[in-house]
Amino acid sequence: MKFAIVSDTHDNMANFNKVINWLNNENIEVMLHCGDICNQDTINEAGENFKGQIHFVRGNGDYDLHDVPEKMEIELGGKKIFFNHYPEISKEAAESGKYNVAFYGHTHRPWEEQVGKCRFVNPGELAGQRYKPCFAVYDTETDKLELKILEKL
Repeated sequence: MKFAIVSDTHDNMANFNKVINWLNNENIEVMLHCGDICNQDTINEAGENFKGQIHFVRGNGDYDLHDVPEKMEIELGGKKIFFNHYPEISKEAAESGKYNVAFYGHTHRPWEEQVGKCRFVNPGELAGQRYKPCFAVYDTETDKLELKILEKL
């Protein structure tokens, strides 16, 4: 099973919709968003455009999104996954030994490292504020993680 991981959209719907269209064309049906969505309109538009399920967690830029959880645990394709916005919290989850992968955002910088038996991953940012807009796709069957740079789609 393949799923997408995005973070730090900061209301950049042009970039977010480009990712959504690509995911729809690739038949990827699950997306995890690691926070800094920034407003409910972004959630609503993404939900209308994406054919699959989106799981959102709240970041420091999500002041009014009180109904969005701060962290989430989910099982996809037989893998136990933790995700939230903050690297410190996700690193604690990775160190716990309970998860196969722990995702986070906040730094805007794409990153991957091994923490014990857990992959600790930041998919980068979609907003394009500090780095090139990018996201990640993870395949649970092959354990392959790919960084996708938006301008190369």
